[in-house]
Amino acid sequence: MALSGLQIFKLLAKTNCKECGFPTCMAFAMQLAAGKAELDQCPYVSDEAKAALGEASAPPVRKVTVGAGDMAVTVGEETVLYRHEKRFEHMPGLGILITDEMDESQVGSLLAQLKQTVFNYVGVTLRPRVAAIKAADGARLTALAARADAEAGAAIILMSDDADALKSAAEPIKDKKPLLYAATESNFDAVSAVAKELDVPFAIKADSLDRLAELGQKALDGDFKEVVLDPLPASLGDVLLDNTIIRRAAIKKTFRALGFPTIGFPCDMTGDRMLEAVYASVFIAKYSGFVILSDLDPARVMPLLYLSQNIYTDPQRPMQMEQGIYPVGEPGPESPVLVTTNFSLTYFTVSSEVEASKVPTWLCIMDVEGQSVLTAWAAGKFVADAIAPFLKKSGIEEKAPHKKVIIPGYVAQISGELEEELGDGWDVQVGVREAADIPKFLRQWNPG
Repeated sequence: MALSGLQIFKLLAKTNCKECGFPTCMAFAMQLAAGKAELDQCPYVSDEAKAALGEASAPPVRKVTVGAGDMAVTVGEETVLYRHEKRFEHMPGLGILITDEMDESQVGSLLAQLKQTVFNYVGVTLRPRVAAIKAADGARLTALAARADAEAGAAIILMSDDADALKSAAEPIKDKKPLLYAATESNFDAVSAVAKELDVPFAIKADSLDRLAELGQKALDGDFKEVVLDPLPASLGDVLLDNTIIRRAAIKKTFRALGFPTIGFPCDMTGDRMLEAVYASVFIAKYSGFVILSDLDPARVMPLLYLSQNIYTDPQRPMQMEQGIYPVGEPGPESPVLVTTNFSLTYFTVSSEVEASKVPTWLCIMDVEGQSVLTAWAAGKFVADAIAPFLKKSGIEEKAPHKKVIIPGYVAQISGELEEELGDGWDVQVGVREAADIPKFLRQWNPG
């Protein structure tokens, strides 16, 4: 049964020592109740509290981290079934499959893709980070894992049914937290023993959810916290069904045996690369923590990363920029001045079009809590009596003394009122409605 923050607080030491990373014991208790913290973060938790809280304080979906540094992938810690209920916590880790059937040039090409495939979307760096290494021979598995680590710094998944092969490959890179894939009914004890010895996460796989739950319970009984599930879906319908049942069981029923992140291999489900991308999008939308692809063609990977980023953005906190003046190019005193909202997508769309115009420009970004132009105007946030004080206090007059400011065409109706609010010789000009028209507009702009 889930405990409230107050119930948990009563069982804590109440030292407010901050060693758990939270300012007070009450704050820590609230995070425990929300499934956003682990009980072992408190160095002073008593045996009584551990017995009373135990599993009740763990997130419904356990956290698992694979890899280290910038390439580390953290998944799990999920507390809701639907994003709008609160938010999803950790984007899935996208990666490639490398097998012992590939020649050295193929392996090198895939690792180069993994290292070089990086995108910037609305100010966020997005990239695949995972290399899944599959080999029957322990020596080959070890060599490929070492190469993936050296050439790409990847978060590594080691794939073999042989526990000894997994151990030999994982031991040299155990500090990088490789994921051992996978424990089954026949080798669970051997694989889990290696995971415990090296202190690394491991995956379990089974061809039915009942058997998967049995292995999940076995992992819980062995006090394993970092586990990944593979229900081995045979079709796209199975992906939807299995992942949904697993998530619902964890979130709605607090069924701990299935309360772990999942992994998906769309690379094994179809020989068509475009169809593989469609399959991957379903894995992403339906809760998979790791999604492994055949290659990292940017035409397919970029949409998948953007999809992940959009799904895992907090719906209650829109992506937003800091308020301020952003120079595009090297603007001077006679350069045009544009004002818009701090919704990240608005900023990056506008700034990219301004950059394309080759006209150095001052871009004034106003804080409207991350809303778009029309949304902020409708909410009374991007209106004349709010924009005028922002511009006067921003310091733009010192940078561009011409006092001409260009507003988005969608809010043309506020131009007269804004001029009155600004007063003192300000000239409010109406710009274009669509960002794509900005380059032509700026090239024709005349400060007068």
